Amino acid sequence: METLSYEKIIDAPKQKVWNILWGSETYKEWTKFFNPASESFMKTDWKVNGKTYFTNADGEGMVSTIDSIEEPNQIIFKHLGMVDKEGNEDTESMEVKQWSGCFEKYILIDFDGKTKLHAEVQVEKEWQDHMNSGFTKGLEIVKELAEK
Repeated sequence: METLSYEKIIDAPKQKVWNILWGSETYKEWTKFFNPASESFMKTDWKVNGKTYFTNADGEGMVSTIDSIEEPNQIIFKHLGMVDKEGNEDTESMEVKQWSGCFEKYILIDFDGKTKLHAEVQVEKEWQDHMNSGFTKGLEIVKELAEK
């Protein structure tokens, strides 16, 4: 398992950056680089140990939980498994168990009136290039949207 880290200094307050990250329309904008063939959606109950779904337009994707949240300072997701377009969750297959429990973290730090956005994700080695591309391009969109 690899841990990848990304940082971006954004000339906007933390709450505005938070809202860009997790707003339904702006989320689609910055995450489009992870799956260019389909829009991305996040559906969550915003509860620690609750359910969060990261899916494409067909409803396929990942099922996760929020491990910790302190708006607008940080949120840590723990990925649990996959969900298919019928809504069936797979948290038990051998394929899923190889990466289940991986974390994805977003930390927002006040940085002289700006926001330092630190993102960190644990991935298997074969996903490293995909994640590097998605986060590098995606966080640039977060910056552009927040600085408008």
